[in-house]
Amino acid sequence: MKYFFPFLWIALIVIGCQSGISDAELSGNKVVLKAESLEMRLWWCTPEMVRISIADRSGHYDDLDSIMVVKHEWGAVDFDVSSEGDEWIISSAVIDLHVDKKNLATIIYDKHGKIIFGTSSSSSSASESVIGYKDDVPFLRARLFPGEEFFGFGERMDFLSQRGKKLTLDVGRGLGRPHEIGAYNILKANYCPVPFFMSSRGYGYFFHNAWPSHWNMGSSSDKEWSVKADGGAMDCYFMYGPEFTKLIENYTSITGRSPLLPRFAMGLHVGTYSGGTWGHEDKTSQDYVVDLARKFREQDVPADLLWLDSTWRLFGKVNGKGGTTFEWRQPGFPDPKSMFDKVYEQNFNMAGVHIRPRLDNTDENNLLEQAQELGVTYSEGDYPGDFPNFFDEVAEEWWWQNGLKPLAELGVMFVKTDEGSAFGRQGNELLNKTGPQGEKIPELHNLFPVVYTKAPYEKLSAFNKMRGLTQTREGFAGVQRYPYIFAGDWPSEWQYFAPVLRAGINIGLSGVGAWTHCMGGFEHVADPELYVRWCQFGMFSPVAMLFGMEHPQYKEPWNYGEEALKIFRKFDNLRYSLVPYIYSSYFQMYQSGVPIMRAMVMHWPEDKNTYSIDDQYMFGDNIMVCPVLTKGTSTRIVYFPKGEWYDFWSGEKIEGGQYKLVVTPIEEMPLYVKAGGILPRQPEMEYMGEKAVDPLTLQIFTGETGSFTLYEDDGRSLDYQYGKFSATEISMQDSENNLSITVGESRGDYDVEDYGLVLEVLLDEKPSGVSMADGSTASEIELSAFDKNKGDQLQWAYDDDAGKLFVSGKRNVEKEAVFVIKY
Repeated sequence: MKYFFPFLWIALIVIGCQSGISDAELSGNKVVLKAESLEMRLWWCTPEMVRISIADRSGHYDDLDSIMVVKHEWGAVDFDVSSEGDEWIISSAVIDLHVDKKNLATIIYDKHGKIIFGTSSSSSSASESVIGYKDDVPFLRARLFPGEEFFGFGERMDFLSQRGKKLTLDVGRGLGRPHEIGAYNILKANYCPVPFFMSSRGYGYFFHNAWPSHWNMGSSSDKEWSVKADGGAMDCYFMYGPEFTKLIENYTSITGRSPLLPRFAMGLHVGTYSGGTWGHEDKTSQDYVVDLARKFREQDVPADLLWLDSTWRLFGKVNGKGGTTFEWRQPGFPDPKSMFDKVYEQNFNMAGVHIRPRLDNTDENNLLEQAQELGVTYSEGDYPGDFPNFFDEVAEEWWWQNGLKPLAELGVMFVKTDEGSAFGRQGNELLNKTGPQGEKIPELHNLFPVVYTKAPYEKLSAFNKMRGLTQTREGFAGVQRYPYIFAGDWPSEWQYFAPVLRAGINIGLSGVGAWTHCMGGFEHVADPELYVRWCQFGMFSPVAMLFGMEHPQYKEPWNYGEEALKIFRKFDNLRYSLVPYIYSSYFQMYQSGVPIMRAMVMHWPEDKNTYSIDDQYMFGDNIMVCPVLTKGTSTRIVYFPKGEWYDFWSGEKIEGGQYKLVVTPIEEMPLYVKAGGILPRQPEMEYMGEKAVDPLTLQIFTGETGSFTLYEDDGRSLDYQYGKFSATEISMQDSENNLSITVGESRGDYDVEDYGLVLEVLLDEKPSGVSMADGSTASEIELSAFDKNKGDQLQWAYDDDAGKLFVSGKRNVEKEAVFVIKY
């Protein structure tokens, strides 16, 4: 494991010395406060964020983490320290901390004197500890304010706000049989817990501790919330927004942000059991895989990524289905390289395979035995162990060279890392095995999924000489750096649909934005209506993924009837057309940490109506998505926050600040766009790169003002991390006499070629004319003559029935273009 060692203190300044009261010591951005029996270190990261640590009984601070936290050095922060009576007051430009000199109880104020956060005031004694260690385990007790709500905690499937709830954060899922109360128990689902939350009072709290932690968010008292861990340090980061987007930005500045996926990963991801799911392994065939790739093309269903799930490999002699032999199953896969070549000939951009962390042996390949002899597995007492030690670089390299690299040389470009939770815990398949056990294992159990995902992400990225991509099921704080994560194996039943949606909303509130789920559910043949509704939601998820295990139907849309295929194709094409919008939103996430799939409360935290909304969400800045979660319904209730909104399908304008009952025909999922919203769209295509993005269509939902930043790059390399990309500001401004739409010049180090533009503008009435700010005038033509697939001529047409104006013109990327629509 890599460790970080903080810089040595270079100065100690003692202030506020009083008889019987300990000192405060300053060094750089740090302040150490010594109470009667405790020592607290405050380490300013920014004026609005401070790290608060309590030394253990030996005076030690745990600063060694490099798995959850990636930023350890911070710029200088101006702050003041003073002593007033029984308090120290430590103030930055944004917040003031008042710390009790006896027990280190802390109250944090904003600059208006409002209490943002405070350790518990319900102690029976002024000297009673509210932060520190009890029985050598860390704990904190904090004030719970009237009306305060809590959001985050990772991929929670149970509730949105966790006020009044008890939670345990420990990677895994429910155990026991039947699965309905075990693996499928949404109350026990913990595939990606994250010890971070945001409060409706405008602060965020990251408990920097990977041990299993236990949170009581007001279940026992309406005046206090608390957290304790099974071990480790009392170490946390407090941050003030008050905007939730600012809190996410701060949190991800500590734990890292999601790098960009390849642009083609905005398209459809497809998984297959190669024709033989579990129990039917003898039916697996590389011909099935190639035929499946061809059928997506024949059926005109756009797709870009394809992976082979677990039955591609021969199950081993030691760990069976729960291990990975890295040996191809025979006779089904006599020539896997040829198979991958044929998949790529069908213009799939990336193919991969499923793996599990445990190694295994076969008659031909004793990979586990080799690893054990070389000491690169994690020891399990007297047994040398099954798990490669991904905490060790030497072991990781051995695993790559002897396990994964031979597959990469055949054409494997990414992997699905499954069952990371089995390290130190009962696995999904091997019920009699728990992996390593011991004093530090509970902590490493939660960190293992992160390093397990990191290894193939980085190795394959380097091998492929392009951006990495790994699909993983489990994670913890920091896993967002190795995208992407999926929600797990939930059955194709209506009762699991809403919890999966809730999981996506919650994980976004926890700093993990590249997320997905199995459209239509994972196992069981789906009700066709459920299949359609779940796939509609899937196409408006951060990653669109199609995968199921039921034999022989699986989850391909043509297996669910003509209507399902037609609707699937419609939404798949819609997603592909929206890729410029989606990809730009991914870049926004890379820059700020703000996810693509956003809880309504993230944008409107001041609106208490959003606190309980877990069945609709924002998709990027402008689109509100409202999945239909009830069987047989023809309507659903939608909440419209303040402002004006447009129905994406009909163009109807809707006033915000209200609940509204909307109709939900099966061929549509309710979608709404904020007034002023701009949606850049590309031509429909069967796979990314089939066509040039020409013309680029700007779908504009008029309002007083609106803007969008269009992001463009090469779609594959890491050059964007060094500034080689293009950003174009697109804006609209409405006035009494005209509407102006500005497409700015391309800015950045990435060269973009000129292309056609088509504006599709919602307008209640036909304009009197369209011109450019440079004086040129667009020609009005008949609607029937207007070609929406070309943007080479400056002309316009109006659709009276739809209330839409269409304008076309060539874009010169080196110049600003201003379209003036005259009323």
